Amino acid sequence: MFVFGYLRASTSEQDASRAKNALKAFANQNGHRIAGWYIDNVSGTTMNRPELIRLLGDAEPGDVILIEQVDRLTRLDDAGWETLRKQITDKQLAIVSLDLPTSHLALSSTVSDDFTRSMLKAVNGMMLDMLAAIARKDYEDRRRRQSEGISKAKAEGKYRGRVADAQKHELIRTLRLAHGKSLRETARLAGVSKMTVIRVCDGNHKQDTD
Repeated sequence: MFVFGYLRASTSEQDASRAKNALKAFANQNGHRIAGWYIDNVSGTTMNRPELIRLLGDAEPGDVILIEQVDRLTRLDDAGWETLRKQITDKQLAIVSLDLPTSHLALSSTVSDDFTRSMLKAVNGMMLDMLAAIARKDYEDRRRRQSEGISKAKAEGKYRGRVADAQKHELIRTLRLAHGKSLRETARLAGVSKMTVIRVCDGNHKQDTD
Protein backbone atom coordinates (compact mmCIF):
# COMPACT_ATOMS: atom_id res chain seq x y z
CA MET A 1 0.00 0.00 0.00
CA PHE A 2 1.27 3.41 -1.00
CA VAL A 3 0.02 6.70 0.44
CA PHE A 4 -0.22 9.61 -1.99
CA GLY A 5 -0.71 13.18 -0.81
CA TYR A 6 -3.17 15.26 -2.83
CA LEU A 7 -3.34 19.03 -2.38
CA ARG A 8 -5.62 21.46 -4.13
CA ALA A 9 -3.72 24.48 -3.00
CA SER A 10 -4.41 28.16 -3.30
CA THR A 11 -2.00 30.30 -5.26
CA SER A 12 -0.05 30.92 -2.06
CA GLU A 13 2.98 28.67 -1.81
CA GLN A 14 2.89 29.14 1.96
CA ASP A 15 -0.61 27.63 2.14
CA ALA A 16 0.54 24.63 0.11
CA SER A 17 3.54 24.12 2.40
CA ARG A 18 1.38 24.26 5.52
CA ALA A 19 -1.05 21.64 4.19
CA LYS A 20 1.82 19.49 2.95
CA ASN A 21 3.45 19.51 6.38
CA ALA A 22 0.15 18.58 8.03
CA LEU A 23 -0.31 15.57 5.74
CA LYS A 24 3.30 14.49 6.19
CA ALA A 25 3.01 14.66 9.99
CA PHE A 26 -0.27 12.71 9.96
CA ALA A 27 1.19 9.97 7.78
CA ASN A 28 4.25 9.68 10.03
CA GLN A 29 2.07 9.45 13.13
CA ASN A 30 0.31 6.49 11.55
CA GLY A 31 3.50 4.72 10.53
CA HIS A 32 3.48 5.67 6.85
CA ARG A 33 5.42 7.85 4.47
CA ILE A 34 4.07 9.88 1.58
CA ALA A 35 5.05 8.07 -1.61
CA GLY A 36 4.28 11.01 -3.87
CA TRP A 37 2.75 14.47 -4.00
CA TYR A 38 0.11 15.74 -6.40
CA ILE A 39 -0.70 19.45 -6.20
CA ASP A 40 -3.38 21.21 -8.26
CA ASN A 41 -4.02 24.94 -8.48
CA VAL A 42 -7.41 24.35 -10.07
CA SER A 43 -10.91 24.79 -8.68
CA GLY A 44 -12.45 21.78 -6.95
CA THR A 45 -15.62 22.38 -8.98
CA THR A 46 -14.07 20.85 -12.10
CA MET A 47 -12.97 17.33 -12.98
CA ASN A 48 -10.29 18.75 -15.25
CA ARG A 49 -7.48 18.71 -12.70
CA PRO A 50 -4.18 17.54 -14.21
CA GLU A 51 -2.57 16.33 -10.99
CA LEU A 52 -5.67 14.49 -9.78
CA ILE A 53 -5.94 12.79 -13.16
CA ARG A 54 -2.25 11.84 -12.94
CA LEU A 55 -2.75 10.50 -9.41
CA LEU A 56 -5.66 8.31 -10.46
CA GLY A 57 -3.50 6.97 -13.27
CA ASP A 58 -0.48 6.26 -11.05
CA ALA A 59 -2.24 4.69 -8.06
CA GLU A 60 -2.80 0.95 -7.78
CA PRO A 61 -5.57 -1.01 -5.99
CA GLY A 62 -5.19 -0.71 -2.22
CA ASP A 63 -3.38 2.61 -2.33
CA VAL A 64 -4.50 5.63 -0.28
CA ILE A 65 -5.28 9.20 -1.35
CA LEU A 66 -4.48 11.39 1.66
CA ILE A 67 -6.11 14.84 1.82
CA GLU A 68 -6.38 17.57 4.42
CA GLN A 69 -10.10 18.20 3.98
CA VAL A 70 -12.78 16.68 1.78
CA ASP A 71 -13.32 20.03 0.06
CA ARG A 72 -9.71 19.82 -1.18
CA LEU A 73 -10.78 16.78 -3.21
CA THR A 74 -14.20 17.93 -4.33
CA ARG A 75 -16.55 20.85 -4.64
CA LEU A 76 -18.21 19.06 -7.53
CA ASP A 77 -21.95 18.91 -8.10
CA ASP A 78 -23.75 15.59 -7.48
CA ALA A 79 -23.10 14.20 -10.95
CA GLY A 80 -19.44 15.19 -10.90
CA TRP A 81 -18.88 13.72 -7.44
CA GLU A 82 -20.55 10.45 -8.46
CA THR A 83 -18.23 10.24 -11.46
CA LEU A 84 -15.10 10.95 -9.43
CA ARG A 85 -16.11 8.61 -6.64
CA LYS A 86 -16.76 5.81 -9.14
CA GLN A 87 -13.29 6.29 -10.61
CA ILE A 88 -11.78 6.05 -7.14
CA THR A 89 -13.91 3.03 -6.21
CA ASP A 90 -13.22 1.21 -9.48
CA LYS A 91 -9.49 1.53 -8.82
CA GLN A 92 -10.05 0.24 -5.26
CA LEU A 93 -8.43 3.28 -3.71
CA ALA A 94 -9.11 4.54 -0.19
CA ILE A 95 -9.65 8.20 0.68
CA VAL A 96 -8.22 9.32 4.01
CA SER A 97 -9.05 12.86 5.07
CA LEU A 98 -7.71 14.57 8.16
CA ASP A 99 -11.19 16.03 8.85
CA LEU A 100 -12.91 12.61 8.60
CA PRO A 101 -11.82 10.41 11.55
CA THR A 102 -13.69 7.34 10.29
CA SER A 103 -11.40 7.32 7.25
CA HIS A 104 -8.22 7.13 9.31
CA LEU A 105 -8.66 3.39 9.89
CA ALA A 106 -7.63 2.79 6.28
CA LEU A 107 -4.08 3.41 7.51
CA SER A 108 -4.47 1.03 10.43
CA SER A 109 -4.16 -2.74 10.59
CA THR A 110 -6.05 -3.04 13.88
CA VAL A 111 -9.38 -3.95 12.23
CA SER A 112 -9.13 -7.62 11.37
CA ASP A 113 -12.66 -9.04 11.02
CA ASP A 114 -14.59 -8.60 7.77
CA PHE A 115 -17.86 -7.51 9.42
CA THR A 116 -16.30 -4.58 11.28
CA ARG A 117 -14.32 -3.60 8.21
CA SER A 118 -17.48 -3.62 6.06
CA MET A 119 -19.42 -1.57 8.61
CA LEU A 120 -16.66 1.02 8.87
CA LYS A 121 -16.43 1.20 5.08
CA ALA A 122 -20.18 1.87 4.83
CA VAL A 123 -20.10 4.54 7.55
CA ASN A 124 -17.06 6.17 6.00
CA GLY A 125 -18.70 6.23 2.57
CA MET A 126 -21.80 7.89 3.99
CA MET A 127 -19.75 10.52 5.83
CA LEU A 128 -17.65 11.16 2.75
CA ASP A 129 -20.78 11.77 0.65
CA MET A 130 -22.14 14.11 3.30
CA LEU A 131 -18.94 16.18 3.48
CA ALA A 132 -18.77 16.31 -0.32
CA ALA A 133 -22.33 17.68 -0.38
CA ILE A 134 -21.46 20.24 2.32
CA ALA A 135 -18.39 21.34 0.36
CA ARG A 136 -20.53 21.92 -2.74
CA LYS A 137 -23.20 23.79 -0.77
CA ASP A 138 -20.55 26.02 0.82
CA TYR A 139 -19.22 26.86 -2.65
CA GLU A 140 -22.70 27.64 -4.00
CA ASP A 141 -23.59 29.75 -0.93
CA ARG A 142 -20.43 31.84 -1.30
CA ARG A 143 -21.09 32.35 -5.00
CA ARG A 144 -24.67 33.40 -4.27
CA ARG A 145 -23.60 35.87 -1.57
CA GLN A 146 -20.96 37.29 -3.89
CA SER A 147 -23.52 37.74 -6.66
CA GLU A 148 -25.98 39.37 -4.27
CA GLY A 149 -23.27 41.72 -3.01
CA ILE A 150 -22.32 42.75 -6.54
CA SER A 151 -25.96 43.31 -7.48
CA LYS A 152 -26.49 45.48 -4.41
CA ALA A 153 -23.31 47.47 -5.08
CA LYS A 154 -24.35 48.03 -8.69
CA ALA A 155 -27.79 49.23 -7.59
CA GLU A 156 -26.13 51.70 -5.21
CA GLY A 157 -23.61 52.80 -7.84
CA LYS A 158 -20.69 51.52 -5.78
CA TYR A 159 -19.51 48.59 -7.90
CA ARG A 160 -16.08 49.13 -9.44
CA GLY A 161 -15.51 45.68 -10.84
CA ARG A 162 -12.86 43.24 -9.73
CA VAL A 163 -9.85 44.95 -8.17
CA ALA A 164 -6.56 43.87 -9.67
CA ASP A 165 -4.39 41.77 -7.37
CA ALA A 166 -1.22 43.86 -7.30
CA GLN A 167 0.75 41.23 -5.40
CA LYS A 168 -0.27 38.49 -7.86
CA HIS A 169 0.59 40.70 -10.82
CA GLU A 170 4.01 41.42 -9.35
CA LEU A 171 4.60 37.67 -8.91
CA ILE A 172 3.64 37.08 -12.54
CA ARG A 173 5.98 39.79 -13.78
CA THR A 174 8.81 38.50 -11.59
CA LEU A 175 8.43 34.92 -12.83
CA ARG A 176 7.98 35.84 -16.46
CA LEU A 177 10.20 38.87 -16.93
CA ALA A 178 12.84 38.68 -14.21
CA HIS A 179 13.32 34.91 -14.12
CA GLY A 180 12.46 34.14 -17.74
CA LYS A 181 9.93 31.42 -16.95
CA SER A 182 7.90 30.10 -19.87
CA LEU A 183 4.29 31.16 -20.33
CA ARG A 184 3.03 27.78 -19.16
CA GLU A 185 5.36 27.60 -16.14
CA THR A 186 4.52 31.16 -15.08
CA ALA A 187 0.80 30.40 -15.26
CA ARG A 188 1.25 27.18 -13.25
CA LEU A 189 3.38 28.74 -10.52
CA ALA A 190 1.14 31.79 -10.18
CA GLY A 191 -2.07 29.77 -10.35
CA VAL A 192 -3.55 31.78 -13.23
CA SER A 193 -4.41 31.27 -16.89
CA LYS A 194 -1.97 31.85 -19.73
CA MET A 195 -4.15 34.73 -20.93
CA THR A 196 -3.77 36.42 -17.54
CA VAL A 197 0.02 36.14 -17.81
CA ILE A 198 -0.06 37.66 -21.29
CA ARG A 199 -2.36 40.47 -20.16
CA VAL A 200 -0.28 41.33 -17.07
CA CYS A 201 3.02 41.28 -18.93
CA ASP A 202 1.41 43.39 -21.67
CA GLY A 203 3.67 42.37 -24.50
CA ASN A 204 6.92 43.04 -22.62
CA HIS A 205 8.03 39.46 -23.10
CA LYS A 206 7.93 37.18 -26.08
CA GLN A 207 4.51 35.54 -26.40
CA ASP A 208 5.63 31.94 -26.70
CA THR A 209 3.08 29.14 -26.73
CA ASP A 210 4.90 26.83 -24.32
